[in-house]
Amino acid sequence: MTITTRFAPSPTGTLHVGNIRTALHNWLWAHKYGGRFLLRIDDTDAERSREAFVAAIRTDLAWLGLMADGETRQSARFPLYEARFEALRDAGRVYPAYETAQELDLKRKVLLGRGLPPVYDRAALALTDADRAALEAEGRRPHWRFRLDHDAPIGWHDLIRGDQRFDPRTMSDPVIRRADGSWLYMLPSAIDDVDMGITHVVRGEDHVSNTAAQIQMFEALGTTPPAFAHEALLVGSEGKLSKRLGSLGVEAFREAGYEPAAIAALLARIGTSQPVEPIADIRLLAAGFDFGHFGRAPARFDEAELAQLNARIVHQLDHEAVADRLPAGIDAAGWEAIRPNLATVREAADWWQVVEGPVEAPAFSAEDAAFLDAAADAAAALDWSADPWRALTESLKAMTGRKGKALFLPLRQALTGRDHGPDMAALLPLIGRERAIERLRLTV
Repeated sequence: MTITTRFAPSPTGTLHVGNIRTALHNWLWAHKYGGRFLLRIDDTDAERSREAFVAAIRTDLAWLGLMADGETRQSARFPLYEARFEALRDAGRVYPAYETAQELDLKRKVLLGRGLPPVYDRAALALTDADRAALEAEGRRPHWRFRLDHDAPIGWHDLIRGDQRFDPRTMSDPVIRRADGSWLYMLPSAIDDVDMGITHVVRGEDHVSNTAAQIQMFEALGTTPPAFAHEALLVGSEGKLSKRLGSLGVEAFREAGYEPAAIAALLARIGTSQPVEPIADIRLLAAGFDFGHFGRAPARFDEAELAQLNARIVHQLDHEAVADRLPAGIDAAGWEAIRPNLATVREAADWWQVVEGPVEAPAFSAEDAAFLDAAADAAAALDWSADPWRALTESLKAMTGRKGKALFLPLRQALTGRDHGPDMAALLPLIGRERAIERLRLTV
């Protein structure tokens, strides 16, 4: 069996962090076993779906490294849905219902007022042909429900939640088609999963009750249901659902300078018993991915943790991986010199300014100014082909008796305009002899 998963976003907006996590986990599970990860665009909502969002979804997945092994769109599959719908209707598994939204709402309120669960009473099943004809003569058009089998308890082994049991008598027959003929999520999704050969459905725990109904839909369609994994939902760092999470998407991550690898490394592990580690190779993440490591508690997303993880991954990146994002002039030596001080790759431009100048040094005391003047003389006399920083500091230490902070800090401030930064042994050769002498002389 080829492991096949799918990511099925609706093109009614851009991907947010929860969508990204779902896509990632589907990709990781499929690729762990050499399987297939499919993209299905759930665009049955013609009024809200936009081609711009379809393009954005593809672009965002590509940026994250989650390339699909195939793509399909629900809007191209309506004939298939119609055929399956007709077969289910002939088998008595779907039926028309004529209640208006207001009538259904009133029924729910009455049941809740009596302390009962708001389960649909199946009144539509009691209608005769004459009743239905009379309602349609009034101008009513039916919506359609899937008839659950009340004699067949629903159960499955969830890869995260363990054994699940539902009594179908406590569930409303789900509406699968609106009065205008448009489709709701439940039935088309099950039909697609069968047709696309989906072996594992990975999604949020808010779909658990949907899965219970869809289990019977798969069986009514004459097939064995796929395996299911329902993940705990994301919460913010404050421990509750956050509006901020709804606004965090690929565009926001890109604007903040985060690496796709950092996002993947964090979202692959939060909510699991595994440590979050700066794993830059998504294939390694896939190799260790296992739903058995997932817990039932909400997965806590902390942007501060992402920022720290991003810095650790940036520190692993070689020059070739980032060359096209660096300012002109930063070669491999330059990248290795400034890389340890970066939280994001874009910060390289700030540190390269320190190399190329100009820099603005602080005001120095007369004593430090004299020291730096001596440093300029020493720099001019150095052999710059070896290790100029070590040679310069050893010469000045012997000449002036300075050591520690008194020796190093004025030199760093004069040469870089900053109190801290990359290792000066790596930075000074990049600054070069002429610029170094000029910066040291300017402090007189």
